[in-house]
This record gives sequence, C-alpha cells and structure tokens, in this order.
Amino acid sequence: MSPTRPPDPPGDDTLDLRVEDLVALLDGDLLDSVATWAPADTPVGSFGLVPVRLERDLPLLTRWMNAPAVAAFWELAGPDTVTAEHVRAQLEGDGRSVPCLGVLDGTPMSYFEIYRADLDPLARYYPARPHDTGIHLLIGGDTDRGRGVGTTLLRAVADLVLDHRPRCTRVVAEPDILNTPSVSAFLSGGFRYAAEADLPDKRAALMIRDRALRHVL
Repeated sequence: MSPTRPPDPPGDDTLDLRVEDLVALLDGDLLDSVATWAPADTPVGSFGLVPVRLERDLPLLTRWMNAPAVAAFWELAGPDTVTAEHVRAQLEGDGRSVPCLGVLDGTPMSYFEIYRADLDPLARYYPARPHDTGIHLLIGGDTDRGRGVGTTLLRAVADLVLDHRPRCTRVVAEPDILNTPSVSAFLSGGFRYAAEADLPDKRAALMIRDRALRHVL
C-alpha cells in the first residue's frame, strides 16, 4: 500500500493547547503513552508499535523512504539527513506526534506516525473534535505491499488507538485522493470516506474510523 505524505511537523502553525492538554504536556504525554501499548493479535501475526530511536532505526527508515512507491507520496527520498530531520522534529517536539516502527512478529516492517489531529494543522481543514487521533502509514518492504497487509495494520492500529485513548472518539487519516490503493485500504480497514480536503500539498480524502462504528465496519 502506498503511504501518504504527512503534513509539516508540529511547529508554530499548530492549534492552541487546551487546559487538559497543557496538563498532559506537563506530564510529558499528549498521546496516552504509545510506548506502553501492548501488541495486538492480527490475522497476519502479533503486531505492535515501537517508538523510533534514530540511532537504531535511521538506516532502515532511510531505505524505506527511498523506495519509489514510498517516495512518490512521502517526498522524503534522499540522504539519511532528510529522514532524520523529519523524524527528529517529532522526537524533539512537544509530543503531538509519535513516530513508530510497526513490528510484525518481531520484525520491523512498517512506519507509523500517531498524532493529535486536533492539535495539528490538519484541524484547520476539517471539523476536528477534541482528541481526534491521526495516523500516517508506510509499508516498508515490497513483498508486504499489495496483499492486504496494509488493511490489516490500519485496522489494528486504529483499534490500538481506541483501546488506549479513551477520550478519542475518532481515528482520522488524510491520504492523497490520487492514492487509490491507500484510500481502498482505509475503507477495507474500517474507515469511512467523510469528505475531500484541499491541503497545502495535496487534495486529500478524509477517512474516519468512529469508535461507535468500530464493531460494525
């Protein structure tokens, strides 16, 4: 599955923190401790999210970002400094976005960014709700693309978010409308197509997985 390119890293163009988020920020956690989330059992194996450590993961992430299917949408191809700058902005930020390896049966095979969509520039382009949680995904290896793995992982990660973030009522994503395989994977993974949005770098399909519909779709 071709991933989408995320918005710019958190910075000055993000939404203001609410009081409860300021409290969470003081505790160092705006995303309910992603690092502690237990792996999920899926039809393709045990899958978990492991927060990125640049000193360990940069070579792998750089290789993935330079794969043509990934570079077409993430636009981070180039030397490792390009990937490092993108990831470091999140690691050194205030916790609105957590970059993670997706690990399947002990093997890193995908990259996720779990982020507070309601505190992200994305919230300026759709009717965001408090604690909306966004996800970005890329599948690392060619052998894992095009065989339904992305759909399984999207469903698994959305469930992890809803299981561990009780205040979150929706998981959102914004793949490029031209990225048909990605949009299809979200639909098959329990997301609904909500709208289109003109973001600064693309026309996006706003995909939403509702807590209230998680056992229906």
